[in-house]
Amino acid sequence: MSDTYVLVHGAWHTGAEIEAVAEHLRKAGHTVHCPTLAGNRAGDDRATTTLEDAIDSAVRYIEEKDLTDVRLAGHSYGGMVISGVADRIAQRLKRLVYINAFVPLDGESLNDMVPPHYIAMFDAIAGANGNAVTLPFEVWRDAFINDADLALAQAAYEKLNPHPYRTFTDKIRLKQPLAALALGKSYVNCQQDIALPHSLPWHPRLSERLGLFRLVECPGSHEMFFSNPARLAQAIAEAGRD
Repeated sequence: MSDTYVLVHGAWHTGAEIEAVAEHLRKAGHTVHCPTLAGNRAGDDRATTTLEDAIDSAVRYIEEKDLTDVRLAGHSYGGMVISGVADRIAQRLKRLVYINAFVPLDGESLNDMVPPHYIAMFDAIAGANGNAVTLPFEVWRDAFINDADLALAQAAYEKLNPHPYRTFTDKIRLKQPLAALALGKSYVNCQQDIALPHSLPWHPRLSERLGLFRLVECPGSHEMFFSNPARLAQAIAEAGRD
């Protein structure tokens, strides 16, 4: 059976970096879209782009392509975006799939869900870079893509782009809790992901906010889009199916 997926990238990424996973889903017969969010496109103003701008760009993409029965998947920061999209156009969606992604409450920012040392690091980097944040390579290497060899970690790192910091500090507005949405929900937990420390885990700390949800787990790091796209595509398909 062919399903429609929209894969929403995380911070520092564009849609291009998740195309490897999308191709595996397409080979399985699915239709897959990989938009690039406002704030991560070439020429976007990283100093002024807001979380609402990013959410708006995803909503417009789905509406302009007139997509329905969408399996909307978000990775990491993309969880903030798909939560906002679902709050606005739930009627176009079939299921939400969070891939080691943030699951916000109304009035909460991404920074409200990360440990203090990340906030201090991001504040300092944004302050020196026009309110854009980058990720130091040593953090990327050890915490984000720990299941890859050095060559792959370096090649992937070179594809990242500065990210608008306001999307981390802006507080999302949701009309109702995500658990109350009449949509299917799934959470993909990559088990060796330490982008968030295991003392503040992605699952179950954030996943349980979805209320009733399907849990799919697989071995891998935060950046399986680079390190093991075939296995991640399999997990997303398991999470997205009826």
